[in-house]
Amino acid sequence: MTEKKEYVEVQGECHPDFNAVRIELENNFSSHNEIGSAVCIYHKGEKVVDLWGGHQDAKRLIPWKEDTLCAVYSITKSLSILSVHILADRGLVDLESPVAKYWPDFSQNGKESIKVRHVLSHFCGICFNDSAAAGDIYDYDRMIKVIESQEPAWPPETKGAYNTVNIGYMAGEIVRRVSGLSIRDFVRDNICTPLNAEFKIGVDKEDIDRVADICPNSVGFSMKSAATPGSPLARAWKAMPSTMNAATHNTLDFRLGALPSFGGFGTARGIARIYAALANGGEIDGVQLATSKTIKKATEDQWYEESDGTTGQEIKMSIGFFKNTNHLFGPNADSFGHLGSGGTRALADPSENLSLGFVSNLMSERLGAGIRTEAIVKAAYSNL
Repeated sequence: MTEKKEYVEVQGECHPDFNAVRIELENNFSSHNEIGSAVCIYHKGEKVVDLWGGHQDAKRLIPWKEDTLCAVYSITKSLSILSVHILADRGLVDLESPVAKYWPDFSQNGKESIKVRHVLSHFCGICFNDSAAAGDIYDYDRMIKVIESQEPAWPPETKGAYNTVNIGYMAGEIVRRVSGLSIRDFVRDNICTPLNAEFKIGVDKEDIDRVADICPNSVGFSMKSAATPGSPLARAWKAMPSTMNAATHNTLDFRLGALPSFGGFGTARGIARIYAALANGGEIDGVQLATSKTIKKATEDQWYEESDGTTGQEIKMSIGFFKNTNHLFGPNADSFGHLGSGGTRALADPSENLSLGFVSNLMSERLGAGIRTEAIVKAAYSNL
């Protein structure tokens, strides 16, 4: 018997030139078991797509609303790193200076030559947290001590390895040492509030009712299967809770924890607006996050690996943003952005002056990628 497809009404606005995006979002619900999701696109500084639909919860009882917040996972890393670039733009951080210039205790155990650029580029060899205990991600100060004691796995600028856990804490500590603000507060005050973009590293208690529940995908990516014992990823995830899974992501500890590597929550609209500024040389609607020179520097190629040192993925990395491979960020070579493990996507395309934010509460089929996400990205370009 053929399974009956459930019709889900997609709400919001969509410019006729981007109607293919609406069609694919509807198809994700009817053909790919989507539960709740949203997509927003800016083109040439104008918001041209702002759509959402489905439900916040696995039982499909709570409608996904215009202001529903969703975990965006590692997209959080890009905003923690963007914060350091903003400080560099203001002349307060030099990307070519040693991290220890701003954070002296970082220099322990052979890290004195590691530059700020190496950290932001996932090019520093500090991707493991060997002295951590399970759950240390929830204790920011403990994570800083763990990172200070960590020996490099290899010399900086010799091997690229996507830094799944430590990088948000390292960027956050540089920000804290230089600005005096936590990374959560710096992102709020210097990125989200000026742009009126809804994104938070750790939600507030009053936000809980509008946070979407993360739902496991029976044919999808799971952290347990990815981090097999003895693998580089398992070593990199030593500080994670021992039961890290979709259910963990729905706990108050995770939602309120302000975890600077993967604890961000936002709307697709908020992500797309931040990345619209990046696609437009650092500015949108008269609000400048950083100069075009700084954004150009941030997106310079740093390394390429067919199989990077932690996840084994093909990655081309700039100073904190993924560069385009396999059309992850559309067809243009200069596009950049970030993936989130649930399938969320943030994209900036300077050639088209286009940005895209996509969020979903159904885990993706692969680490940061899947059929629903890729269909949305492809549709965004189908009529340009």
